[in-house]
Amino acid sequence: MKKLFFFLLVIFTQFLSAQIKDPLKFKYNITDLGNNQYEAVLTASIEKGWHIYSKDLPEDSGIPTEMKLSSSAGIDLIGKVIEVGKKHDEFSEAFGTRIVFYSDQVLFKQKFKLKNPAKEANVSAEITYQICNDKVCLAPNTLEFQKSVAANATVVTTENSEVTPENSDVLTTLTKDSTVEKRMQTATAISSGVPDLKVSTLDFKNPLTDCGVAQTQQNSENYWKYLLLGFIGGLVALLTPCVFPMIPLTVSFFTKGMKDKAKGKRDAFIYGFFILLIFVLLSVPFHIIDGIAGNVFNQISTSVWLNIAFFIIFIFFAGSFFGYYDITLPSSIANKSSKAEDAGGIIGIFFMALTLVIVSFSCTGPILGSLLGSAVTGSTNVPMLLTFALAGFGLAWAIIFGLLALFPQALQSLPKSGGWMNTVKVFLGFIELGLALKFLSKADLVTKTFLLKRELFIAIWIVITIGLVLYLFGIIKFPHDDKKPKISLGRKLLGVAGIAFVIYLVQGLIPGDRPKLQLLSGILPPLNVSYFHDEKDGILGMHPENDYFKAIELAKKENKPVLIDFTGYGCENCRKMEEFVWSQDDILPILQNDLVLASVYVDDKEELPLDQQIKIDMGNGQFKKVKTIGDKWSLFQQINFNNNSQPHYVLVTPDGKVINPPVSGYMSKDDFKKFLNCGIDYFKKNK
Repeated sequence: MKKLFFFLLVIFTQFLSAQIKDPLKFKYNITDLGNNQYEAVLTASIEKGWHIYSKDLPEDSGIPTEMKLSSSAGIDLIGKVIEVGKKHDEFSEAFGTRIVFYSDQVLFKQKFKLKNPAKEANVSAEITYQICNDKVCLAPNTLEFQKSVAANATVVTTENSEVTPENSDVLTTLTKDSTVEKRMQTATAISSGVPDLKVSTLDFKNPLTDCGVAQTQQNSENYWKYLLLGFIGGLVALLTPCVFPMIPLTVSFFTKGMKDKAKGKRDAFIYGFFILLIFVLLSVPFHIIDGIAGNVFNQISTSVWLNIAFFIIFIFFAGSFFGYYDITLPSSIANKSSKAEDAGGIIGIFFMALTLVIVSFSCTGPILGSLLGSAVTGSTNVPMLLTFALAGFGLAWAIIFGLLALFPQALQSLPKSGGWMNTVKVFLGFIELGLALKFLSKADLVTKTFLLKRELFIAIWIVITIGLVLYLFGIIKFPHDDKKPKISLGRKLLGVAGIAFVIYLVQGLIPGDRPKLQLLSGILPPLNVSYFHDEKDGILGMHPENDYFKAIELAKKENKPVLIDFTGYGCENCRKMEEFVWSQDDILPILQNDLVLASVYVDDKEELPLDQQIKIDMGNGQFKKVKTIGDKWSLFQQINFNNNSQPHYVLVTPDGKVINPPVSGYMSKDDFKKFLNCGIDYFKKNK
């Protein structure tokens, strides 16, 4: 029952996550430093997986966090705002520059003194910020907190409970029994300060049709992805000369070397389990490291020298796979582990598994190193990704050994050891060379030298792939290859696949109006690091409306549906959607011809006319300001769609009715196309 309850709780949480998100909590304190000096501190507590930008960001690269202090009684600021927290400094491929952000917790501190120490002062702290994760960015928010500093340097005690800037609460004064529905109703009244902001026809809960994409929370997808990558890596490692010859020997030991066959099979399963356990245990130190220094993996992913070090290490791995030398652990470790096998029983089986892992390191080490490098640059939650990757690796071995123990006759069908295993190693060596270039590219991007242009990167990959093709066809050889290798059908097919990959890469060297090589997005340098890059107005040659109501008027004239694109200038995930999804050949014509695009920016800093600016009391000394165009569209999104994430897409008819369920976040091309085609097809049939 407990497991069932937990499962239902997870499903319910995933459902709620598609609505208003609440990943940030603030505390506001004023500390008396003595001598009429005070320090105002806003403490932001951030949920795992989310981050808030620093106040120090380059232009056009996100929304910097800005804290301002003010008081009608008069204060003098001392110095500048100081940020204290878990800092990350890394290169953003979407923005083409380095960005600084914080995770977990960050404190914004500002010192000040009272102009009149004998008079009570009401001190307001206003903070403007944007919070993002790896899928979506939430609308920029401006909050205001107030505390009173009494005369004689005594802070007036007010309730300092944690307050949550939940964006649905931004729309109304907090009450003990407030619900989303009540907040939405209150929002309708409040929005009268911004004309026509609440549109009654925009009923996202009851769209005209329910076709499209059923979205769920996707935060865990990366874990299963790395489990699969690890599993594939484990299967590949089984085919190497260090591991493959040991499979029949080990399985035969358990199934033939014992009088009790049932016990032998059971011990073989235990052996497989210990292999899985050992690989999982290899990830434990990374969890400890992450606990000691939470930003160590971010430093690895953004440090110039560490990325260069990874580049050199991967080149070193490639040399090992090519057969020029072996990478092994000290023989003393293997000897001690081998001696421990004599303990017998379960302990002996454990050390047998440990011995296998150790002696096969020369082949598995580079593959595991590749998983480490991929995980370090793939997410901020590196330890958990490594756990899943190593679990997948060990699971592949455990399954193979377990199945062969259960069906030992299958051993007869295994291919015999031979030169094909060295072919596998050399093939992996070329893969390591290609992966190494990714780290060199990251170092180049972080330093802003931009020497390794997109086209140069592609050209080097073409050379590496040509080298692989020549090897597969036996034209070039490596130290452990047979003098007269037999070119099997498998090698020929791989060689043909390599030629096809070269042809695919070549198109990336040809300048064009739209991005190419989408399958390699995230690996290649960004589009703006190119010999042919030229800034153009608009988005992929399109010029969308930036006002929903103007887009509706245009849609009525052209009799087309409207795609509302809730986006932001500082939204990295929005740029990824535009570059990697919108630009696809089967997506861009739809956006250009079949609908009216309304890209409304929730972080537009242009101020609204004074009569449209409002200030909402949220209680607990906290206020929400709506003073910019971005605030207006953010509020529009929240009160009409109960959502505050970007990108967020809604298809509506010219008369303002929601066609199909809206979608959020970075998604695959197929999902986005399904969403578009569903709504457009329905509109064409019923217009």
